[in-house]
Amino acid sequence: MNLIITIISLLVAVEFLYITYLETFATSSTNTAKTFNLSEDNLQDEKVQTLLKNQGIYNGLIAVGIIYALFFTHDHRNSLLAIMIYIILVALYGSFSSGNKSIFFKQGTLAVIVAILLLLN
Repeated sequence: MNLIITIISLLVAVEFLYITYLETFATSSTNTAKTFNLSEDNLQDEKVQTLLKNQGIYNGLIAVGIIYALFFTHDHRNSLLAIMIYIILVALYGSFSSGNKSIFFKQGTLAVIVAILLLLN
């Protein structure tokens, strides 16, 4: 079970690193526009780019937290559970505040699976 938790947790980290890439480094790309349902014109706005880059740093630090919890803590369960609950809550907020329910499933599904596995373990 620990191996499954580690693998799925790493998938969550990779997902958040990809989001970081889109928001921080590929801010005005076509993929970023599609992913966040924004026009490419919106992405050219300097204020929007600043907001996305700021958001990207948060997402990158979530990934770092997951990796740190997995490989640099003695008992990663509590740290991972806290991070996964945070991700689930943020995914719920994003889903409801944007009116786009698919956000929860895209951003929160793997975190829900990890949280359940941690609680059952």
